[in-house]
Amino acid sequence: MNRIDLEGRTAIVTGGAQGIGKAVVARFLASGAKHVTIWDRDRGLAEAAVAELGGDRVSAIDVELTDWNRVSSATARTIAEMGHVDILVANAGVAGQNTTVADYPVEEWERVIGINLTGVFHCCKAVVPHMKERGYGRIVNTASIAGKEGNPNASAYSASKAGVIALTKSLGKELADQDIAVNCITPAAARTAIFDQMTEEHIGYMLSKIPRGRFVEVEEIASMVAWLASEENSFTTGAVFDLSGGRATY
Repeated sequence: MNRIDLEGRTAIVTGGAQGIGKAVVARFLASGAKHVTIWDRDRGLAEAAVAELGGDRVSAIDVELTDWNRVSSATARTIAEMGHVDILVANAGVAGQNTTVADYPVEEWERVIGINLTGVFHCCKAVVPHMKERGYGRIVNTASIAGKEGNPNASAYSASKAGVIALTKSLGKELADQDIAVNCITPAAARTAIFDQMTEEHIGYMLSKIPRGRFVEVEEIASMVAWLASEENSFTTGAVFDLSGGRATY
């Protein structure tokens, strides 16, 4: 494992209690991060992750990302506890139902968009003023290859992740005159707990589209996120980084 230099940096990782987020937290700590705060709605999972990863340099706050007031409060608390925030990884997300647009429940659409897109917006909106004041920041948003290609029977998920891509590009341009990099990743599916929300048919469809013939490992995703979150990533912003195993066509 290459050791990306995050020495002394502080970070927020949403959805950091499991899956991709947890792998990112572990990689940040291995790369020398001073402290990582996990934002997760599942308090039990988050506390277990803190205990497993090392409680002196990692902590957890339960946050409902769809609620702007709670995100704003969590930001103030996190800054007070860590002193400042260098890095935001807006990773938390849900898959939503696998069904056609015609049959997609309106309430489920709103839930998925709320968590996957509005939640990312809330996190960025809350953290950016602090980063601008300090003159430094790195933001990495987790989108998906589905946001570029649109998976059938996953319209809300695909649309929400396409929105994350556009949000990332907009914010990257807004902050391009400062030392604040805003990028997103578009991974293919990783075998995490999110698979529990999908049908076996849909999982099979996703695998069939990956030329490498396997799902991406969460550690592979975390390694890219670590570089994007580092000071070394000093030029690239508003960009999309694929981890699609060859699936991406643009």
